[in-house]
Amino acid sequence: MQKKAGTESPYSEWSNSLGYLVRKSFRSVSRALEARTSKYGVTASQWHFLRVLWIEDGISQRELSERVSMREPTTVIAVKRLEKGGLINRKPSTEDGRKINIYLTPKARALKAKLMPLVEEVNDLATRGMTAKEKSELRRLLGKVNDNLEAEDRLNNAPAPPP
Repeated sequence: MQKKAGTESPYSEWSNSLGYLVRKSFRSVSRALEARTSKYGVTASQWHFLRVLWIEDGISQRELSERVSMREPTTVIAVKRLEKGGLINRKPSTEDGRKINIYLTPKARALKAKLMPLVEEVNDLATRGMTAKEKSELRRLLGKVNDNLEAEDRLNNAPAPPP
């Protein structure tokens, strides 16, 4: 974006930075979600892994890392905590012995019905006062921001950010 001579960038005030606003919103949503899920023993970071596994149970640890766009060492720590909490089991792949596949336990499967309404509640809280059209537009615009930045990452061969 080219600015006119003598005009100040809208980003000169740090609190107008898109990165700052998105990060602040992410942290607020995560705190609100964890405040609700913690009584079930699920942290906000574990939530991301469970969401993926509810859709694709039995994927490899590497695939899980890719789906949540986290580095593998971070996923290893999260998987160990999920396993310790009785939410997942790790089993060697029957197709490739080098791979470890992650499977939900019945306890984790049962949590879906309890936790999904909580994420809806947090999304409703975050978008309170917005019309359905504004919510849709917000999602569309954030998707466009993510697409732009992921395209930049691909050009630089950097890992994509979390979804």
